[in-house]
Amino acid sequence: MADATAAFDIVVRGGRVLDPETGFDAIADVGIVGDRIEAVGPALAAGAREIDASGLVVAPGFIDLHAHGQSIPADRMQAFDGVTTALELEVGALPVGRWYESQKAAGRVLNYGTAAAWLFARKAVMIGLDLNGKLAPIEMMGAGANDMRWSVETSSPSQTEEIVAITREGLQQGALGIGIPNGYAPGAGVKEMTRICELAVEFSMPTYTHIPYMSNLDPKSSIEAYVRLIGLAGATGAHMHICHLNSTSLHDVEHAAALIRKAQEQGLPVTTEAYPYGTGSTVMSAGFFMETDFAERTGTGYDAIQEVSTGKRFKSRDELAAARTATPGALVLWHFLDDKNPHDSELLDVSVMYPGGAIASDAVPWSNPDGTLYSGDEWPLGPDKSSHPRSSGTYTRFLNQWVNERKVVPLLEAIAKCTLIPARIVESCSEQFRRKGRLQAGCDADIVVFDLADVRDRASFEEMHLPADGMVHVLVNGEAVISERELVLDARPGRAIKSDPR
Repeated sequence: MADATAAFDIVVRGGRVLDPETGFDAIADVGIVGDRIEAVGPALAAGAREIDASGLVVAPGFIDLHAHGQSIPADRMQAFDGVTTALELEVGALPVGRWYESQKAAGRVLNYGTAAAWLFARKAVMIGLDLNGKLAPIEMMGAGANDMRWSVETSSPSQTEEIVAITREGLQQGALGIGIPNGYAPGAGVKEMTRICELAVEFSMPTYTHIPYMSNLDPKSSIEAYVRLIGLAGATGAHMHICHLNSTSLHDVEHAAALIRKAQEQGLPVTTEAYPYGTGSTVMSAGFFMETDFAERTGTGYDAIQEVSTGKRFKSRDELAAARTATPGALVLWHFLDDKNPHDSELLDVSVMYPGGAIASDAVPWSNPDGTLYSGDEWPLGPDKSSHPRSSGTYTRFLNQWVNERKVVPLLEAIAKCTLIPARIVESCSEQFRRKGRLQAGCDADIVVFDLADVRDRASFEEMHLPADGMVHVLVNGEAVISERELVLDARPGRAIKSDPR
């Protein structure tokens, strides 16, 4: 029975409390009232509910800037990975208002938000794609594969203004910036990109950018793409957030990181993120797979591309072309680095350990055996459900391998890369982010309590459905979604995060 005289609704008692903003790292209690942290300190008064955190780490909930799952099963798997806020920013959604309405109606375990989808605006203008909000963003990525003008052609001046106008509507409906997956529409010209960046500046919001080119060779190399992106930041003043530094840089990540560092030293608003895997994931219809010199330019053959739902690896460009015609929206894996190769592992380190860079999962939705998206209520997920291991284990893998096993990233720094750094990247959009990514009085009660000794990812490419280990308690807005390592099945405390009115 709850104690009506208790000072707090919940007290997380006696854990190692970490706050990356102040550097606080001590044994303490955390007192929660409603959805906020009321106090942090030693020997707090009683709570109506007490959580024994002795021997455990207590930290802010992780903020994932790059989460394409956006469903109940995706939320649950990410909760076991320590995520309390999952944002669809690289791609985004349109119409933004309708997307938020649909998420609220479905109910969410984690906090959620989206960017405005520049790419969907481009598809609507250039090939007449219907923006009716019926398809999930990842399904919209595969739409229009039968008419690729939206991908390869430069927009006319009038088309550019239409694209900007539709994107503007998304920002006015609460989007958290502009998603620019430029790699899927490399035909977009600099004039169009400049107008989109100027729109972001007008609203004081970031862009979240997948660079237009991915290649180890000029012309149209990854390095050319980074120089172009940095130039847009300098010319327009737009905050250019670079998505998945590891996968888009391929084997040129050291040079790419040096360019980003130089841009930051000059005061340009450029930030980045990475995930701790050498395998990416995208839709079957991604145009860059169809380049005739794909293998030469990327350093991988078509056997590096694997269909998620079947596990099949492709033998040739023609075989992949036939598959993408049949199921353009199906998810595929791209094994661009070999984790067992020491040199490739060093390249992955450059992106994951980049100073001031965020960890972000690029989590993809869960699929049925036939490749359709799964959004049901089954728990635990069965082995017939597939995704990418990063959809289950990005943050726990990072903590286990880089903090615990290799000891190359201090724990407080690692927590910052999962919490404070991503919060600061998006806080120009919404004041809510100033209350997230921190563990202080007045902040939101998005909290993880985990066992550092056994926190680890379990999902593999053979068994993608296995949730991570080590999260003992996960609170979202003061409500438990994981309690004593068990999922709270009916928990739906996730809330929409929208941009502040402009």
